[in-house]
Amino acid sequence: MLKTVNLALEVLRMFSKSKPVWGGRELAHEMELNHTNIYRILETLERNGFVSKDPITKQYSLGSVVWELGTVFYEGLNISTLINPILEKLSEKTGESVFLTVLDKGEAVTLMVIEPKNKVKFSVSAGSRAPLYVGASYRSILAYMSEETREKVITGELVKYTGKTMTDSTDLRNELSLIRKNGWAESQGEYTPDVVALAVPLLVDNTIIGSITVAGPSYRIEEEQKNIALPLLHETRDEVVEVITRYKLKLNT
Repeated sequence: MLKTVNLALEVLRMFSKSKPVWGGRELAHEMELNHTNIYRILETLERNGFVSKDPITKQYSLGSVVWELGTVFYEGLNISTLINPILEKLSEKTGESVFLTVLDKGEAVTLMVIEPKNKVKFSVSAGSRAPLYVGASYRSILAYMSEETREKVITGELVKYTGKTMTDSTDLRNELSLIRKNGWAESQGEYTPDVVALAVPLLVDNTIIGSITVAGPSYRIEEEQKNIALPLLHETRDEVVEVITRYKLKLNT
């Protein structure tokens, strides 16, 4: 029985964008299977709405039940289910904390947090907010916002959270320009002492929506670790953008 179920699933998987319609014998030939067995499976699938048969051409295409199941699947999708595994992979490869930060009403909000196991870690709570000028996670977002927005932030009140917080307007402008040139940002102890953060902007359709960050204690993230982490950050960013685009996800708090 399980073999029959498995074969029925294989038949369903033969229907694709490039080949959405099949004749029974054509399908049996392609799968190198007995056409009688294929017809039995197609008839069963048709009775249950998984495929439909054109009364004139006698060819088969996917039925309404598949569409209904797809709708249920899409409605059940959530950001955590799709993106968390990607961020977890980055945390495993780097051995450090990973954050997904999103833009919300002129501030940066930590949406997802993945922390390494059995290590001294840099802890940030999901939902925490920070101004856009402080640290790599936030400046990598600010760098890709409009010039008007950047200037509004730079000329506004700039609080010094640690002795290393960048609050000089000229330094900030130069740093944002460098981020746009390099495509990534770095900070050391600006928001939390002794923490190094590397971040890449998250752009979808050329619009900045957030950033992805790897962060950890300064004694652990030195030049060698940075050189390892940066390519992984860009790879992760590309995967997240691909998922957001494919499933039309909206990142929000």
